[in-house]
Amino acid sequence: MTTPLLHHRVDGPGGAPVLVLGPSLGTSLRVWEPQTAGLAHDHRVVRWDLPGHGGSPAGPGVLSAGATVADLGRHVLRIADALGARSFAYAGISLGGAVGTWLAAHHPDRVTRLALVCTSAHFGGPGPWRERARLVRAEGTAPVAESAPARWFTPAFTGHDELVTDLLSADRETYAVCCEILAGTDLRPYLARIAAPTLVIAGREDKATPPAHGRELAAGIRGARYVEVPDAAHLAGVERPRSVLTALQVHFG
Repeated sequence: MTTPLLHHRVDGPGGAPVLVLGPSLGTSLRVWEPQTAGLAHDHRVVRWDLPGHGGSPAGPGVLSAGATVADLGRHVLRIADALGARSFAYAGISLGGAVGTWLAAHHPDRVTRLALVCTSAHFGGPGPWRERARLVRAEGTAPVAESAPARWFTPAFTGHDELVTDLLSADRETYAVCCEILAGTDLRPYLARIAAPTLVIAGREDKATPPAHGRELAAGIRGARYVEVPDAAHLAGVERPRSVLTALQVHFG
């Protein structure tokens, strides 16, 4: 049986270099809306939804229990292949950033430049992620949606209603599998393999992937540049859109 393509959206000139943008857990491709128009001036911007999120299908034919970050990476490669993109630049947030790290380490011929936004090579101990997976399987995403703004943003930020709606509509089983992927992800042994020019962006107030995680990524990837965004938490690109867009435009050229 053919694995279905994940939902994705393309913006920008057809002949421009391809830039793939990966989302964080619980969000849709909407999370990149603040940067899409600016990046699409010079790139063919491809945003994709995680399995069971946004417009992407769910179910065991898309992502099953026991999946790893490599399975998500292979989904991205299928999208790129379908668009005729032999190589592409990549930026990803949180889980989407881990996918980019895996791609750049394991498929260096495909990734030309890399930006890792509010992400990590490892996402803490597996216990809390497995507990969240159990909770969501039992009660759906409503309990985690209630606390999401406090994880995603600083207390002063209020523009989060649409993103919370995306989380509420995520498929519970696929969301739980993504939690288990984060529980099992440790990309630290592969950082030295990455040859693509890399930018690491951290939110100074990020409690989910604190700046120390970003600094660890930048230290492990040869030649990586590290940028810290003040007054921003985990979804720094939503909370401080201009700062993140400027950093990405400088990096991707």
